[in-house]
Amino acid sequence: MPAYGFAHLRDRRDHPDVIAYLRRIPMTLEPFTGRFVIHGPPADIVEGKWPGSMVLIEFPDLAAARAWYRSAAYRAVLPLRNDHIEGDVLLIEGVGPDYDPAERAARPRMP
Repeated sequence: MPAYGFAHLRDRRDHPDVIAYLRRIPMTLEPFTGRFVIHGPPADIVEGKWPGSMVLIEFPDLAAARAWYRSAAYRAVLPLRNDHIEGDVLLIEGVGPDYDPAERAARPRMP
């Protein structure tokens, strides 16, 4: 099942370190079959507020996403972004092609 690395980045700043990060990140993704799906802005905000931008990277599965994030190659470039852009990052498993939200709604919820 595919998994995703999702980042909500705020207070983006053009800084030489961020440019270096953008140049180096593709080589960190390659061994884990990661690929950019979204690397915004721009975004058409149709409900609510969205301060910042979104990045979405797809991986074959959650294990690959975790391995990428923990890899020495990515850890080496991460400060180039973290030192200049505030944000939240999460790794999350996607849903399969047969996903049905009605089935999820029918399942009992635990308190």
